[in-house]
Amino acid sequence: MAAAAGGDEVKLLGVWDSPFVNRVQIVLNLKGISYEYVEEDLHSKGELLLASNPVHKKVPVLIHNGKPIPESQVIVQYIDEAWRGTGPSVLPADPHQRATARFWAAY
Repeated sequence: MAAAAGGDEVKLLGVWDSPFVNRVQIVLNLKGISYEYVEEDLHSKGELLLASNPVHKKVPVLIHNGKPIPESQVIVQYIDEAWRGTGPSVLPADPHQRATARFWAAY
């Protein structure tokens, strides 16, 4: 797997059986971004999770260079924008097609 751009530190907080975490893992792998996976215990949430997502206190959370991004759809869009030019684009270039893809992802 390719290293994160510019020596970036990338962590993914998740649980193995979450389809929302899996969505983020698929995009990270598709883009070839190396990351540290941190398995969370949702019955005894860790300090990193609580500090990274204080509103919802749930996974997934992507931490990029110390900055947390929660919610799988937001994370996927962030990855596509932050690593533009690395691996294939996840969303179409055309604004209407991007909006349509976002609609169906939310559905």
